[in-house]
Amino acid sequence: MRYAQGGGLTDERRVFREKLRMEAAERFRHGDENAVIAHDLRISVRSVQRWRKAWSQGGPRALASKGPASLPLLGDELFAVLERELFKGPVAHGWPDQTWTLFRIKTLIGRRFHKSYTVQGVAALLKRHGWSCQVPARRAIERNEAAVAGWVKETWPSGEEPWRRSTPGSSSRTKPASR
Repeated sequence: MRYAQGGGLTDERRVFREKLRMEAAERFRHGDENAVIAHDLRISVRSVQRWRKAWSQGGPRALASKGPASLPLLGDELFAVLERELFKGPVAHGWPDQTWTLFRIKTLIGRRFHKSYTVQGVAALLKRHGWSCQVPARRAIERNEAAVAGWVKETWPSGEEPWRRSTPGSSSRTKPASR
């Protein structure tokens, strides 16, 4: 997974990449060419070039994984505190109804922990810890199917414009009839 899908490499993927780098280091020691190593390991030549440069400056230790590129702003301990705050509900934190939104959670994190997240960052944080959007599993018992069907037939069409003109138009963009 990369940036838009949640950021960075997973732990398994990071270990896999480190094994590739160590295998490349062994090949560097034997004097193999960059293009041959790239082809055999199914990676780009540019990656092999970067790895060779790091290897020549610091040996195999320079190719070892340094862990994740960044750590989350809220660690596991702080997220546990956030969960307790979320379970108290939005009303306990000053909002008028019992609906948690990503923006409200972002605001709560800012107030409680003095950390700045984006709305997308809050979504990723919650997803990473097993939270999901709340969607009703079934329709409300109070739902009146006849009223819904009537609204769809009568009210909704009046709010939409017709797809076609009732009179013939012109294909020319310069004529007033085509606007």
